[in-house]
Amino acid sequence: MFSTIGYIICIPFAWVVRLFYNMTGSYGMAIILFTIVTKLLMLPFQMKSKKSMMRMSRMSGKMQEIQKKYANNQMKMNEEIQKLYAEEGLNPMSGCLWSFLPFPILIALYSIIRQPITHFMTLSNEVVQDLVAKATAAGLDMSTIVQMKDGAAVVINGVTQLQPYGQINLVKAVSSQMPELAEGVDGWLNLNYNSFGLDMAANPWDAVKNFSVSWAVIGLILIPILAGGTQILLTKITTKQQPQNEATASTNRIMMFMPLMSVYIAFMMPAALGVYWIAQSGFATVQELVLGKFFNKKLEAEENARYEARQEERKRKMEEAKILQEQQRQQPVKKKTLKERQQEAREAKAAKAAKAATSTTDAGRVGDRPYARGRAYKADRYDGE
Repeated sequence: MFSTIGYIICIPFAWVVRLFYNMTGSYGMAIILFTIVTKLLMLPFQMKSKKSMMRMSRMSGKMQEIQKKYANNQMKMNEEIQKLYAEEGLNPMSGCLWSFLPFPILIALYSIIRQPITHFMTLSNEVVQDLVAKATAAGLDMSTIVQMKDGAAVVINGVTQLQPYGQINLVKAVSSQMPELAEGVDGWLNLNYNSFGLDMAANPWDAVKNFSVSWAVIGLILIPILAGGTQILLTKITTKQQPQNEATASTNRIMMFMPLMSVYIAFMMPAALGVYWIAQSGFATVQELVLGKFFNKKLEAEENARYEARQEERKRKMEEAKILQEQQRQQPVKKKTLKERQQEAREAKAAKAAKAATSTTDAGRVGDRPYARGRAYKADRYDGE
């Protein structure tokens, strides 16, 4: 089920990458254009997230004052923080969801790169098995395409098992050596992975193990390094604009390690994925700088407007209170007559007497004696003894 869902998610992204590949003839350029388009599509959501984050940052001073003032009263602290959010019209969770949007895109793109036949060309697994059979019969070297055991391909339930990057190697072998094997396959593309003088399907770590002084090798090694470097730059710019407190400081330290993980992953994955990270981080860095300047001016204007509105509201309430006080001062005080005071005293005395009369309940009475307890009194109770 999950593989089917993943395949469906990949379809629109694969269509965009194919479109740019057919337009440019360059696999690497297609990945870069795909990155720019997806970033532009996510721009409205990221603008909302950026605005929310910057508003939180501008409120950090007030937040710290509240935390310091109510350090020994957690409930009161939370109450005051929620009150501050309400006054500023801010939802602290409003920008969190959009920060996770790049992850499904990254996973879909990895599947498109890793499985070009089923997820890039969107062909069936039957086409893959048919091409494997034809390539084997044609005498192609299948050691990097299918899983081998004792010199033979591993077959489970009639399906030949491919290497982790078997589809990439199969496409490269068919496209460069025997394109006639794919003739008649509707939707097939003879992919050329070479872009910028580099093999976008190659693993940069293999270039490290087989190092030589050539652009084809050095360029592949630089891709993961640049991917990590651009992400470090993006992280530094982003963290500067976040609210500064103990919680965010701890989170920021963790975030600085994420680019190092990206470097490791980019070394182990096809170079095309590293190109995506470079393009994504580079575009995001420019976006952060531009949106930062834009929202700084906008938020300052909004804060000034809210401050003026609060001042006007405070002034209005003070004027209303002053008018009410003046009206009460000018209104003559009506003095009660002696007869009215005597009537009030009689009513109060009657109410007090009524309350005293009903202080003993009916359940506690025995006969007409309100203070009797237990059984009723009988005069001849002990006569027979």
